[in-house]
Amino acid sequence: MTQSYEEMDAVAMLKADHRKVEEIFASFEKARGKDRKKALAEQACLELKVHTIIEEEVFYPACRGQIEDDMLNEAYVEHDAAKVLINDIEAGGPDEAFYEAKVKVLSEMIEHHVKEEEMRSEGMFSQARAAGLDMDALADRMRARKKSAMAQLKGHPEILAETHTFHGDDNAFAMADEPMAGDGDEPAAASKMEMREAR
Repeated sequence: MTQSYEEMDAVAMLKADHRKVEEIFASFEKARGKDRKKALAEQACLELKVHTIIEEEVFYPACRGQIEDDMLNEAYVEHDAAKVLINDIEAGGPDEAFYEAKVKVLSEMIEHHVKEEEMRSEGMFSQARAAGLDMDALADRMRARKKSAMAQLKGHPEILAETHTFHGDDNAFAMADEPMAGDGDEPAAASKMEMREAR
């Protein structure tokens, strides 16, 4: 029997998010009309922005010191590279040169990132399970944060995903070793810096 999203633990939730985004990208590839392509690209971008928030504010900090640091650091950098494309895709549209190429490259970047996280035995999720992290408690925090992030971002593509690992960024966010504080209804103080409105 398939678990509902509310019953899933942290890893199952993240994997379910991965499958959802893969389906959106597959639909984008098959879509013909510009309006349909734009809607699918925006849906993928929204899902990815929310997904990076719950990973970076809850799951990744819980993993810091429990799994390979290199793998975690690479995951943050991969997120940041994806965020640059996400922001550019949301600011543009299907009439622009390179729009479809950007969506395709984003899908390939995400495919690589997902593979790194989901690899059996040596992947991030396997390492986190082996470290004995409380996946049910993490899932509860992630569900609450996902709900508040979705409410904040849905219909607001002008709110940019902010990077944390590039030159000039405050790297402390990506080095956190505790999930961000917050009750899930409101973004944590640190997460309010996660996104900024386009100027």
